[in-house]
Amino acid sequence: MSIESVRAFFAEKAPDIAVIDSPSSSATVALAAEAYGVEPGRIAKTLSLRVGERVVLIVAAGTSRMDNKKVKALFGGKPKMLGLDEVAGITGHEVGGVCPFGLKTPLPVYCDVSLRAFDEVVPAAGSTHSAVRITPARMAELVNAEWIDVCQHQS
Repeated sequence: MSIESVRAFFAEKAPDIAVIDSPSSSATVALAAEAYGVEPGRIAKTLSLRVGERVVLIVAAGTSRMDNKKVKALFGGKPKMLGLDEVAGITGHEVGGVCPFGLKTPLPVYCDVSLRAFDEVVPAAGSTHSAVRITPARMAELVNAEWIDVCQHQS
C-alpha cells in the first residue's frame, strides 16, 4: 500500500510529521477539506501530468486551477493529466491519494506559488483516507520541489 511508502518517507526524512488517518474519504478537495476541518484552499492537491515524454507532479492549492498556457510555456509542451490506469503505476499512489511523498518512481515535483498563501497545507498521504499537515516551505524542501507559477488563483 502506498500509505506505507509515505509513512516510511516521513519516518526517514521528517519523523516529527505524523500521517493523519481519516474515517471519511478525502479523495477530492471538498471531501478532504471536510475530513480535516480546513478551508478547501489549504488542501494541497497533487496533479500528475505528462508533458511530452516527461511526467511531472505539480502541487497546488485546492482552489487553484491549472493554467495550461503557463504550464506549456514553462515545460515546452502541452500538459495532459495522466490516465487513471497510469497514476498508480507511475506514482505508487491511487487517484485521490496522490502526493509528492514516498513515490514509486522518482519524479520532478513542482510547488505552485498558490500554496504560499497558507501557513499550513494538507496534502494527501498516499491513500484516500490519509493526509499530513505541513508548511508549504517544508513540503517543498522535503521533496526537492521547485517553486513555479502555473495556476489561476481563486480565492
